[in-house]
Amino acid sequence: MLLFSIVIYLTITVFIGYWASSKVKTSGDFMLAGRSLPLILSSSALFATWFGSETVFGASSEFLKGGLYSVIEDPFGAALCLLLFGLFFARKLYNMNLLTLGDFFKVRFGKRTELVASVFLAPPYVGYIAAQLVAMGLILNVVTGMETWHGVVLSALVVTFYTYIGGMWAISITDFIQSIIIIIGLAVLAIILADKAGGFMNVLQSVPKENLQFFPKPEWEEVTTYLAAWSVLGLGSIPSQDVFQRTMSSNSASTAVRSCYIAALLYLTVAMLPLFISLCTKHLYPDQILGDHQLALPNMVLAHTTLPIQVLFFGSLLSAIMSTTSSAILAPAAIFSENLLKPLSGGKLTDKQLLLSTRVSILVFATIATIMACVRSNIYELVGESSILSLVSLFAPLVFGLYWKKSSSYGAMSAMVAGLSSWIFFRVFEISIPSLVPATLISLSTLVIVSLVYPDTKENHG
Repeated sequence: MLLFSIVIYLTITVFIGYWASSKVKTSGDFMLAGRSLPLILSSSALFATWFGSETVFGASSEFLKGGLYSVIEDPFGAALCLLLFGLFFARKLYNMNLLTLGDFFKVRFGKRTELVASVFLAPPYVGYIAAQLVAMGLILNVVTGMETWHGVVLSALVVTFYTYIGGMWAISITDFIQSIIIIIGLAVLAIILADKAGGFMNVLQSVPKENLQFFPKPEWEEVTTYLAAWSVLGLGSIPSQDVFQRTMSSNSASTAVRSCYIAALLYLTVAMLPLFISLCTKHLYPDQILGDHQLALPNMVLAHTTLPIQVLFFGSLLSAIMSTTSSAILAPAAIFSENLLKPLSGGKLTDKQLLLSTRVSILVFATIATIMACVRSNIYELVGESSILSLVSLFAPLVFGLYWKKSSSYGAMSAMVAGLSSWIFFRVFEISIPSLVPATLISLSTLVIVSLVYPDTKENHG
């Protein structure tokens, strides 16, 4: 019965994607839902940005191992990203009327910078998509017993199909429905488990105080590591196409800004549910947390709850992960077609050809991510790595490009290369603090220095 319910759910999702495809007439419809989403759809789409495998599986797993201190990156850093995007980026970028984030680099720094930025924008999504596919493979493994990689491939086929035909319209509509299922499913499970455990306070009182530590000790290395954890998603996901495309799909600049605030609050609130559920699992069924912590929640639900709760839980899990995966697949495909293929073709692509190239790119990125998902399985690491790549290479050019008029194209390109190169260097030659910290500082300082030494002129701004 549980498997049958999952099949029905996947079928309905595909049908919604097919229905949404009727709204896709242009590449703008496909990539940004025609910039027409009302507040409720825009907010749910932004809420669903990261509420997937890393929140339900990854964060709860890390929380069981290291407590609250170990999940600063997600959900707290993710909520910070949405808040900062609403405060400093949403209105400015919306008013520029851009199709992709790569278009910002073209408008602000020129075509050469657009090409370089696009190379840095698209690849990080492969690891991110892979993380979501791993999670869906794990779910199907727990529910059906099928090999995890078989579940990965099956999940990839379903999500890729409805993203391919419906684009951002399909993502937005399914996100709204999936967000409702996520909230109901997790809330009901949390209430039932809290009641079994003797109440909310009884569960919290059973947790060691050190596991609820939120702030670092006043030591240089620990404070630096703490700030780095906030920065991975908090700053690293600001220069990302999926946050951009969900925000820019709003029907106005004001809606875009308000959606960020609502989504940040909603994300931080709902993301506490998987953490609390993991505490209940540890309190009630300590045997379930042995082995792979990522499987603790689904194994507990399968072993100790009734069928309706299982349907709700696994339905909410699939909802969360599918909504995240679909936009993660669309994001690099949009960048690749709009900011790489289109310029390299000399701007000769018609809108219909651009739409087709975006759809083909979806198939390419989904295939690469599926292969990666079959060989790597740590969800939290896959997500973290993808955001760090954006932080060390693209954060400085985006921020300074918006807020410092003297930022130059040479400065932006140098910052991207210097940030990524230094991050790789510090990963190889390990230091006592996270490698993203010096890499980000190098990227920022490189942009400032090179922009001052090589300012933009009519000749080099191209």
